[in-house]
Amino acid sequence: MTTLAHSVSDSATMLRRNLRHALRYPSMTISVAVMPVMMLLLFNYVFGGALGTGTGSEHYIDYIAPGIILMSATAGAVATAVGVCVDMTEGIVNRFRTMPISRASFLTGHVVGGVIQTLISVALVTGISLLMGFRPSAGAVEWLAVGGLLTGLVLALTWLAAAMGLVAKTPETASNMPMPLTFLPLLGSAIVPTDSMPTGLRWFAEYQPFTPLIETLRGLLMGTPIGHNGILAAGWCAGLALVGYLWARSVFNRDTTR
Repeated sequence: MTTLAHSVSDSATMLRRNLRHALRYPSMTISVAVMPVMMLLLFNYVFGGALGTGTGSEHYIDYIAPGIILMSATAGAVATAVGVCVDMTEGIVNRFRTMPISRASFLTGHVVGGVIQTLISVALVTGISLLMGFRPSAGAVEWLAVGGLLTGLVLALTWLAAAMGLVAKTPETASNMPMPLTFLPLLGSAIVPTDSMPTGLRWFAEYQPFTPLIETLRGLLMGTPIGHNGILAAGWCAGLALVGYLWARSVFNRDTTR
């Protein structure tokens, strides 16, 4: 068997381990899926009457749903960071290091498992949005583009979360480190247009990574203009994925004490 085949086989074994662990202990997976659903219910039914008039949409759910769907893609980072940190602090990684298995399989198994769990949460939030009256006008091509964009974003954020889990000293710290990623869309165009914000906050909202991602997702789903946001969104996904991958690999190869 070649080195590549060994790596693929070991990574598949690690993936099965992580998915079985998620099934046996589903509390973390459920909690990260419930949070964006609660945000969707809160902003649509409690604040929607006041916020919806400034969005230009006839139905506020059509404006807010793409932003909350993107937030569900960021929420999964918490579960990945905690899972990696628990393995590091409980010593199982040191045992893996003594076994004849691929070194890359540990992180690959966590990242692929995290992507699968997060995409399930994204599908759940999308389904609930449709039940609440969200009516996208996207065709098959646009839905494929939405799937590709969300998968790229989830992959990038999961690599960043894996790196955070490696550097965190405790699972509690690991659960807090990805939180800014989860709430950063609220400081973009997820809830209200950036035009309605004060000057300083508006500048931050327009240049932070999640605003072009939200506008691209909203444009694909609702047929609103995308402009240059599509290129920016793809660039941010690729850049964040590269930074997360290099950071995680560097920390994992350097840290042999846990």
